[in-house]
Amino acid sequence: MTEKRLAVVTGAARGIGRAIVLELLRQGRMVAGLDIIEDQLQDLEQAVKAAGFDVKTRCLDITQTDKLTEALESLASDHGGIGILVNNAGITRDKLMIQMDDEDFDKVISVNLRAAFVATRVAARSMIRNKFGRIVNISSVAGVMGQAGSTNYAASKAGLIGMTKSIAREIGKKGVTANCIAPGFIQTGMTAVLSDLVKNAALEVIPVKRFGTVEDVAKAVAFLAGDEAGYITGQVLCVDGGMAM
Repeated sequence: MTEKRLAVVTGAARGIGRAIVLELLRQGRMVAGLDIIEDQLQDLEQAVKAAGFDVKTRCLDITQTDKLTEALESLASDHGGIGILVNNAGITRDKLMIQMDDEDFDKVISVNLRAAFVATRVAARSMIRNKFGRIVNISSVAGVMGQAGSTNYAASKAGLIGMTKSIAREIGKKGVTANCIAPGFIQTGMTAVLSDLVKNAALEVIPVKRFGTVEDVAKAVAFLAGDEAGYITGQVLCVDGGMAM
């Protein structure tokens, strides 16, 4: 049964999303990866092929509701539904709140939160019909703790937590679980651009005294996406080395 469930991952081409795709493939899933950057999707396809697997990809802007809906409905139709949805796509537009304009706020909310809602709305239909589903939303410790200079990002990630808990209450009786992963300081392209001062300050508040890897997050996602996690729903799993406890 496991290998017949299609897993869809947004923001799949690099970083955490790429690691999630590879981990789910190792677990025997069929995987479809969505991303907006075509050349990075091609790199993903090559990496997956080199690892001995195959991935379906769709290049699209997930903030375009019609195109996202069409792509997900097509995948669901081709594969008997969507069994696993990982809403991973996310962007930042960091500024102090008093300097942040409406566009900075709205764009981050659109990608990080609204698109996740649209994708979940589509995927949930086949999950309910098939009486099985795993929804895993990638939030952040910023959504748990707040983060100065990232009002828009923190709001989007906190919104994912509230949305996830609401979805868990709505459709849990249909065999569908919904959970959040809240990564802490993970070594990705998004964190690589931060200054040494910021990185050192982060290390000071991480009890395990190291930054996380994309594989740390991917393995947590794979667990929540699996059969063994069928009695876990509405939860926020912080993969953060203890940062937010």
